[in-house]
Amino acid sequence: MECPRCHQGLPDVAHFCHHCGQDLTTSDADRRTSFALKPDESVTSFALVSTIMPRGASTQPETYRLALEIALGLVAVAAILGAVPIAVALAAFAIPVVYIVYLYDVNLWEDEPVSVTGMAFLLTALLGGAWTVAWLALRGAQPIMGGGLSATSSTPTIAGFLIVGILAPVVGEAIRQLGPLFLASRPKFDDLMDGLTFGVISGVAYATADTLVKHWALITGGMATSADGATMLSLLVLEGFVKPLVLGTATGIACAEFSGLGEGYDGFTPRYFRGLGEAVAASVLYFSGTYLLSFISNTTLGLVLSVAYGLVILGVLIIRVRTVLHTGLMEAALESQARNAGVGPDGALQFCPRCEMPLQQEAAFCGACGTSVRVGGHSHKGTAAAGVAPAVPAAPVQGGGNQ
Repeated sequence: MECPRCHQGLPDVAHFCHHCGQDLTTSDADRRTSFALKPDESVTSFALVSTIMPRGASTQPETYRLALEIALGLVAVAAILGAVPIAVALAAFAIPVVYIVYLYDVNLWEDEPVSVTGMAFLLTALLGGAWTVAWLALRGAQPIMGGGLSATSSTPTIAGFLIVGILAPVVGEAIRQLGPLFLASRPKFDDLMDGLTFGVISGVAYATADTLVKHWALITGGMATSADGATMLSLLVLEGFVKPLVLGTATGIACAEFSGLGEGYDGFTPRYFRGLGEAVAASVLYFSGTYLLSFISNTTLGLVLSVAYGLVILGVLIIRVRTVLHTGLMEAALESQARNAGVGPDGALQFCPRCEMPLQQEAAFCGACGTSVRVGGHSHKGTAAAGVAPAVPAAPVQGGGNQ
């Protein structure tokens, strides 16, 4: 039997091609019904763990899913019991702690985990916290239980909407891009997968600082009455879980496009600016929507609607991230195939001028998009000079350069 995508000879009983990953039981050349990390999931499925924690998705997804559930459970218990300071602190750090543990667990970036994580997390957290203090001062208001910022009015105002719903998220997204773009421009971390991970870390860090600043009064306050339990739980789910996941996935999209496909990082290309536009749009939609919903007279109802609204945005972002992630993994498989077929671990790879996917040795057409590569020139960039490690078919998502 021959693979219809890369024409590799295969056993008759094979379900997937061991070179390019093509599902041999369907005509789906792009594997949209079979996510590269988890073939039993569709690319367009709402699977959180295999999206934001891709390197552990195929080996121990239940571990990270359980960690998130435990964190949510602890926050819920603290909120219901009225231990507001503990509940807010747990909510603010739940996602960051789980994600950092995940990074160390999969041994990402090997010899530089502290410096890399510190750059992507601490820098964004410090700048994000300072910016939240600044725009709160500009708004001239204090946070209220509903998560809004309208101590001076019972209805939304144009000034409030522009500051909370437009200015704050736009500048916030710019802050979240700084650390990841610096790291992704380094040869050791220029892989699409690294850019995505840096973006998620940065978004989560920003959300943590934003939550701590906006709700510092709750952290330093005393115990609440039991009647506040439902409202407080809704607020903490919104601020501690929905917000960091929305911001993390949004920023991850833009940073992944900055890293891009092919040799080295792509930089400030039209694809990056499209991804950045998507990230800014998602952030603006989230903050402006939750701002307006915070003025609903029933505080608990406003928070529940905000959670639902945020989850809708998160669902769209997850699908987008999975599409980017899937493309990167397919690239890794094609590069591995090219190297194993004769290019070698240190040889100069060629890339398609249209889709930037690695080309097979002496290819006349791109195996990914079908473009003729003999008519218009194609890249002859070598990966050895960039210090890029060769991809491994069994583990295409290992960090450290393009794979």
